[in-house]
Amino acid sequence: MQLVVARIGRAHGIKGEVTVEVRTDEPELRLAPGAVLATDPAAAGPLTIETGRVHSGRLLLRFEGVADRTGAEALRNILLIADIDPEERPEEEDEYYDHQLVDLDVVTEDGAGVGRITEISHLPSQDLFIVERPDGSEVMIPFVQEIVTEIDLAGQKAVIDPPPGLIDDRADIASSREES
Repeated sequence: MQLVVARIGRAHGIKGEVTVEVRTDEPELRLAPGAVLATDPAAAGPLTIETGRVHSGRLLLRFEGVADRTGAEALRNILLIADIDPEERPEEEDEYYDHQLVDLDVVTEDGAGVGRITEISHLPSQDLFIVERPDGSEVMIPFVQEIVTEIDLAGQKAVIDPPPGLIDDRADIASSREES
């Protein structure tokens, strides 16, 4: 199984270093010197990490065979992918890999269907479930404990307790405004 662990950003300096947007909770394991990572697009890799360091709060990596700024810029926006054991689980009980959450059904605590998770969006403040509704529209649900009350991997569902307005249809909102 493969897991996206980072996205390469812009070049840093003139010696081939790049900034990376980390997408793993275990960068010290997944993005360590010597790690060989697949890429998306596949033609850009595999890439072997030569060095890594933190500078001003950003992780900087240099890859074997990339010795200058031009080579580093050519890697911009490439996704770095690590192979993981399908049975591997995150260390914390309430943590999940994206592949475990995508395709889960989303239901409210009273059992009403909301849709299916199609993507996990990783933002600086929190992660979001991108949920496709039965009518084809999408709704974004913050992946926070106050809203996502249960992840049931065996039952293939995520249970939510949404605040008013989060998943309400526009028609429902309009009719409630008319009643007020």
